[in-house]
Amino acid sequence: MSILINYLQPVVNALRAFMEDASVLVVVMAFFIGWIGCWLPIAAISAMSTTGYANALNWQPNKPLQPEQKLPLLVPLYLLAPLVLWGVIWLSNKSFADYGFMGNLAMLGSLSLGFGLGVISLAMMFTCQFWLGWCYLEKSNIKLIPSILPSIFLIALLVGGIEELVFRGFLLTELERDYPIWAAGAISSLIFAVLHLVWEQRETIPQLPGLWLMGMMLVLARIADRGSLGIAWGLHAALVWAIATVDTAELITYTGKTSEWLTGKNKKPLAGAAGIICVLGTGLILWLLSKY
Repeated sequence: MSILINYLQPVVNALRAFMEDASVLVVVMAFFIGWIGCWLPIAAISAMSTTGYANALNWQPNKPLQPEQKLPLLVPLYLLAPLVLWGVIWLSNKSFADYGFMGNLAMLGSLSLGFGLGVISLAMMFTCQFWLGWCYLEKSNIKLIPSILPSIFLIALLVGGIEELVFRGFLLTELERDYPIWAAGAISSLIFAVLHLVWEQRETIPQLPGLWLMGMMLVLARIADRGSLGIAWGLHAALVWAIATVDTAELITYTGKTSEWLTGKNKKPLAGAAGIICVLGTGLILWLLSKY
């Protein structure tokens, strides 16, 4: 073992020296290539064990995955992200705190603040739509919420936390080395939006402007939180939690009294004017918070 360590030490030292002086493009590419490279073998094994060898080979990317197919692929993808990022951080002689993950009580408070703001924003959006007669609440399905709430909450925390660490943490911070904050935010938000096309193209394309605006809102959340990811994480988790709960329990039925471009094409809020206004309103609150 000691011989192996002695043999590898010069290689590690060379890699660390290279990464410490590497350009933004190299560091970003190293992370994403490492992330996807580690995930692909696990995804292949997971797909074969879930759908069978023949079905895995016949999978067509242009067809959306079913929830039971998507979850075994998403879980290892998200769990690998912080591990690969830790490797990049170690080689670059940085820390998670450099990317906004503070790991203290203040961040927990910011997380709670962001989660509450996200829930209130969506509650106001749906309340306005109820009042306008665009949709109504399926009261008979409310009884389903207690059984699905814990699992969706944990998934929302995981998804929100990992995506914020990657896009508003690592990617935004690295891009800020070469670009002003708003240019870095615009680029990271564009990458954030476009990468959602990997899973579902038909439903995601109408959401691209909304996803980009959501990314910019979350950039503003990090600014308002003085560099911490707490508020952004809470906001992101709240949006995932609320929308997933509404969809899974089928709590909302749209009346068809107005265009789906107002309520959200394919029943996706970010693909409609209501969702865009919700994001802009939340962004305004964050902008005001950033002034204090």
